[in-house]
Amino acid sequence: MNSLDQYGRNHLESLVCAALSSLVLVLLGLLGSVHGCPGVCSCYSNTTDCSAVGLLSLTPILALLNQDTLTLRLPQNNLSSLGTMELSNLSSLELLDLSQNHFSTLQPGAFLGMSGLRWLNLSANYLGVRLAPSDPNNSTEATQGLNESQGSAGLNKEAFRGLWRLRGLDLSSNGLLWLPKGLLDGLQRLAWLSVASNRLAALDRVTFEPLLGLQHLHLAGNPWECDCKLRDFKHWMEWLIYRDGQIDAMQCSVPGDLKGRDIRSVPAEMFNYCLQSQNKEGSSGYATRPPCPPGRVSSNDECVRQRYRPVSVRRAHGTQIVAGVVCGTVCVMMVVAATYGCIYASLMARYQKEMKSRGQPLMAESGGDTDLEDGQISSPTSPEETPPKETCGIVHGYRISSF
Repeated sequence: MNSLDQYGRNHLESLVCAALSSLVLVLLGLLGSVHGCPGVCSCYSNTTDCSAVGLLSLTPILALLNQDTLTLRLPQNNLSSLGTMELSNLSSLELLDLSQNHFSTLQPGAFLGMSGLRWLNLSANYLGVRLAPSDPNNSTEATQGLNESQGSAGLNKEAFRGLWRLRGLDLSSNGLLWLPKGLLDGLQRLAWLSVASNRLAALDRVTFEPLLGLQHLHLAGNPWECDCKLRDFKHWMEWLIYRDGQIDAMQCSVPGDLKGRDIRSVPAEMFNYCLQSQNKEGSSGYATRPPCPPGRVSSNDECVRQRYRPVSVRRAHGTQIVAGVVCGTVCVMMVVAATYGCIYASLMARYQKEMKSRGQPLMAESGGDTDLEDGQISSPTSPEETPPKETCGIVHGYRISSF
């Protein structure tokens, strides 16, 4: 009997302690809400920091969050989902950090209403992993066998719809196998993008073409397959580098001849065998032969020998065109100048010849008493030596006559 009473008292005390703890949390929340800051978070300036507080949902803090908050940090929590329009009231938010959580999926329109968002950090989540439904602890074991028609396991192509002001997006360390087509549509202002440390083997050029303002692209830490699937993206990379964009190392994992090499240093023409394989399907083994790396001379049929060209073919062609135009212009100017000189010399010779045939003195002969080089002028020493004046008139030693 005494043991039952003791158990009842202990149980009652535990209930009272739990109630008091809940009351304290509620009071802290209400106290923080006076200043627009949830009690479990720290707030400074226009930043709300809720890092590593064990959040399972955003609902408890969104109701207490100041509407003028510009930065919201939520890393190292247990968040696993975002409802559609759940963050729509945070239209003034500029930076949202959701890194190191348990997001395995993003619903279409998850960020609708956040038109002012500039930076979004979703790194170190599970957006490329489909979690086993029987695992209650959200382990990282994933089911393979997804194909491209199903899209990425956790990224819907409409996930970032409405973020037209977004400047930076971090999708690194998510186990992504590919990026859905249309995922980056509408992000024309995006300048910084990271898909590093995923499981990407190839990327589609069409996915990245809407990013007209992109300047920094991080691709390191992926098992890239440098074959025909990466050919179009290779050309797009050269276009980005030509526009002074920056791309970090993109090392090939296959084929063996290119393993460990940075694809940026691989000549684009080494992918020409892809086009040839499309035109010669069914030819004996040619479609599957990879290109030989530069410097290797192969005497067997292991690879296809390609002629080396500069990395950026378009840049080389543009340089050739500009150089040709400049050289052509200079040559034309030289021909015109030479022709003009010849014509001028011929006319002057003909003019001098006609003047001499008419008995008229040339310019050099008209001033016999004038020494132009020494600047000395001879004057008569006596009146007898003064030459007689002619009636036709001579002015300062020059004959005045008409043609």
